[in-house]
Amino acid sequence: MKRTSAIFIILCLLLFFSFETWARERRTFYTGARGLAMGGAQIATVNDETALLVNPAGLGKLRDVYGTILDPEIDLSNNLNSMNQSSSISNPYSIPSIKDTLNASRDTYYHASAQFFPSVVAKNFGIGLFGKYLLDGEMNTAGTNMDIYYRNDLAVVLGYNFRFFDGRIKLGFNAKLINRIEVDNSLIDPTGSVDMQTIGATEGTGLSTDLGLILTAPWALLPTLSAVVRDVGNTTFDKASGFRMTTTNRPNMAQQDVDVALAIFPIHANKLRSAWTVEHRGLLTTAAETDKAKLIHGGLEFNYADIFFFRAGYNQRYYTGGFEFASERMQIQLATYGEEVGTETSPREDRRTVVKFAFRF
Repeated sequence: MKRTSAIFIILCLLLFFSFETWARERRTFYTGARGLAMGGAQIATVNDETALLVNPAGLGKLRDVYGTILDPEIDLSNNLNSMNQSSSISNPYSIPSIKDTLNASRDTYYHASAQFFPSVVAKNFGIGLFGKYLLDGEMNTAGTNMDIYYRNDLAVVLGYNFRFFDGRIKLGFNAKLINRIEVDNSLIDPTGSVDMQTIGATEGTGLSTDLGLILTAPWALLPTLSAVVRDVGNTTFDKASGFRMTTTNRPNMAQQDVDVALAIFPIHANKLRSAWTVEHRGLLTTAAETDKAKLIHGGLEFNYADIFFFRAGYNQRYYTGGFEFASERMQIQLATYGEEVGTETSPREDRRTVVKFAFRF
């Protein structure tokens, strides 16, 4: 058992450092505090209500029926503290509210995200309501233009999983009805109007499906292979419009993609176990990229009595870490991670902090 664990860890390390580096931030539909603390790796280890979004095959790992009523999750760049001191931020998710802040802190990356996911899940089934605000921005040195990415998602999510051979094979799918408002504009004139219509905001509704697979071998370490096909057949946001704003422009298409992962789950003592995982993202959409290190994510988690959780990982050449306290009704998660926001030749880390609180019933 120890020898097998060592071999698996060595293979993970070889995967981490055998790829070149790459440049630009990749944004996912959902990544939670647990996954971010573990280097962004999540599809082979997810075992709670977030499986509906991360990997629907993970619904087969659930043991009971439960729901979440209140589960706010806040993800902020550590830069925001100094940026707020230079120019106060009244609403971190509003483009007009951060324009002066970006101008006062030029060449400083801004990131703010908030999400919620009230849901009800059972073994092999779940349904939830997902909402997310995301705002990234930066002012150039001369103060002549802002690079802004904004996304506001509201989605209804339904998922189901099929179990075969006593759960050694799990095959799941979800269906997501998503209404999205999006701004993806790197040439916004900060001296002009930053009204959503003026800067090219888009809005539309689309139907999206993910397929997930988890294969678990019946051995001591439970070696697991997992894959998720995201946005099967591509997701376009042209099914309906005008739900939350009026515009003739539609959000960017979400391209079909594939993520794969490996994991093991050693048991160390009566109340102590761990999870080790490595994940590769974007198998279908990154063939032309020269820096593959950004696609590699890896992490570990130590679980004591399903109450205390300690996590660490590797995300795009930067360390991650986190802690969780969980009780029957309450869950508190903290995480820190680094995101690559520079270029291939000039890497630049944006260090972020994530806080999540959830109340379950």
